[in-house]
Amino acid sequence: MDIIVRGFTTKDLTSMTEIWNCVVEDGIAFPQEEKLNIENGLALFAGQSFTGVAEDKDTGEILGLYILHPNSMGRCSHISNASFAVKKECRGLHIGEKLVLHCLEKAKELGFRIIQFNAVVSTNHGAIHLYEKLGFVRLGTIPKGFLMKNGSYEDIVLFYKTL
Repeated sequence: MDIIVRGFTTKDLTSMTEIWNCVVEDGIAFPQEEKLNIENGLALFAGQSFTGVAEDKDTGEILGLYILHPNSMGRCSHISNASFAVKKECRGLHIGEKLVLHCLEKAKELGFRIIQFNAVVSTNHGAIHLYEKLGFVRLGTIPKGFLMKNGSYEDIVLFYKTL
């Protein structure tokens, strides 16, 4: 599989919303509860500082995506935030790593100085392992900060990395 990461185009929207909605539906990683449709998906993805997709160069299939934006405003707008989603059947193939690495470069290119993740669910072991492998610093834990789809609460972990 020859995977490239690039900026999204409107032709990617159907695949992107399907991948995003799968994560939302799972209810174990994203805080959103409402699924996207093409219209509000376009608004979400176009409203970011950058939205990237992982594409299988051989087939043109979209395998994952990320959104990058400021974590806050004004005097804290140099801190970025991002969310990542990989097609369920493609998890474990290092697509998430390619997306995160591209995101770090894009964040630097856009002038961000730090990237911070506010709510990594403690049971998302793959993401936590990846972030630690890539040198993110664990800031702390918020006990029971995430409501799982099944009604239970899980801790969330905060991470940052200086760009």
